[in-house]
Amino acid sequence: MTALSAAPSSAAPSSAAPSSAAPSSAAPSSAVPLPVAQVSGAPPAGAFTLSALRPDGGVLSTDAFHRWWRGRLDRPGFEVTRIPFDELEGWAFDPESGNLRHHSGRFFSIEGFELSTDGASRHCQPIINQPEIGILGILVKEFDGVLHCLMQAKFEPGNVNTWQLSPTVQATRSNYTRVHKGDDTPYVQYFREAHRHRVLVDVLQSEQGAWFWRKRNRNIVIQVEEDVEPHEDYCWVTLGQVRRMFPVDNLVNMDARTVLSCMPFHGPGEPAAGDAFTEALARSYGAADPSSGALRSPGELVSWLTEAKCRCEWKSRLIPLRDIARWSRTDDELVDQALQGFSIIAVRVAADNREVKWWTQPLLATRTTGMAVFLARPIDGVLHFLVRAQPEPGLLDLVEMAPSVHMVSGLDTLGAHTDHPLVLERALGGEGVRFDSLMSEEGGRFYHAQTRYKIVEVGEDFPVDVPWDYCWVTARQLMDLLGHGHYLNIEARSLVACVHSLW
Repeated sequence: MTALSAAPSSAAPSSAAPSSAAPSSAAPSSAVPLPVAQVSGAPPAGAFTLSALRPDGGVLSTDAFHRWWRGRLDRPGFEVTRIPFDELEGWAFDPESGNLRHHSGRFFSIEGFELSTDGASRHCQPIINQPEIGILGILVKEFDGVLHCLMQAKFEPGNVNTWQLSPTVQATRSNYTRVHKGDDTPYVQYFREAHRHRVLVDVLQSEQGAWFWRKRNRNIVIQVEEDVEPHEDYCWVTLGQVRRMFPVDNLVNMDARTVLSCMPFHGPGEPAAGDAFTEALARSYGAADPSSGALRSPGELVSWLTEAKCRCEWKSRLIPLRDIARWSRTDDELVDQALQGFSIIAVRVAADNREVKWWTQPLLATRTTGMAVFLARPIDGVLHFLVRAQPEPGLLDLVEMAPSVHMVSGLDTLGAHTDHPLVLERALGGEGVRFDSLMSEEGGRFYHAQTRYKIVEVGEDFPVDVPWDYCWVTARQLMDLLGHGHYLNIEARSLVACVHSLW
């Protein structure tokens, strides 16, 4: 691996990966960013930006939102209890494969997977196999010319704090087709009949590749014209109101973050005089290629990631759960003998506002808090973010762009990579922190899974020249890549949403 060493800001990109000519050393003359590429059929990114710059809503003031939120938190009728596996109802371990499945054959299953390199088995563990494509959808509507999002206060059994702010719809196909024989999923008809409405964002995105087997969800934003009455657990808020919730620990859930990350924005308005960071961030929203201040061209970024996928020698396949080595099953836990990574547990759930009022299910329970960090550095006056091409065994293409530092329970046992010491030192240090919040991962499958998300600014003493599996990208380039699936992993997408909260 190429060594990271102190280098002047004019250092050229590493020769181990495709590179472009370095941009001009002169900072752009204007801090106003260029327009971003538009989603087909969508309104200008300015409509999203206008909403993001409105910290108070036209429908619900911020004070009124907090009163509404407190009302959700004070509601009784929600309980999660750990239970032994033999108290699961509708779930059973298959006598032949050992896989934990639902009797309907739907929802998801707990299976095994094996990771190998050079034909030799390297690692095996349980993994969630959920082949259905779920819907993560946000309904938007203009009020007084400003887009508002219909957001949901949603209870999930794995949430560390019960309630979190969620998209209008977050539902598996089994849920919204009512395999559970419960109530309809509110508002799902808008997304199941998306062709009848104005689609602003629509892209399939991956989920955690250390915990899910090739899981994908449809991230979709639909604009409506007609009146839509919010149910009691839903409210209309601007993107500016949502952005200001990001610093609050465990408030905006993972599914909301990934959909929000897929929205295009122009970025900050006119930055305050002397605010060099916001000026560099504003330029980053307009920098799509070297002519506008980006270090690399879009084609070079795609080529870099394609090369990383081709270099990956991992082979990953599903195996029967009974065949995974160094794991054992007790009455109430499927656990690795080294007590690392995570375990599989079972819970009984009572929830009076869900489509089904009670149920039982397995959950993946993490042992440690994860870490996801973007290092951010101005390069010739344009803020760039350091991403890494990182393999995860459950991803469809094995490799996607990950944060500069990406620590996940389970992934750390795979020997996926070793963070470069200088990257790790800056990510974990206390200087230059621009964003720092503890956020939950998806509570419908994971029990108390949390990740600390950070954005850390580094100065010109941090090298531009980086090892081949790292790459500097701009905010504009991240947004353009998010118009397509399988470029940024779920943690990187959460961090992109965090970037949008910085202005």
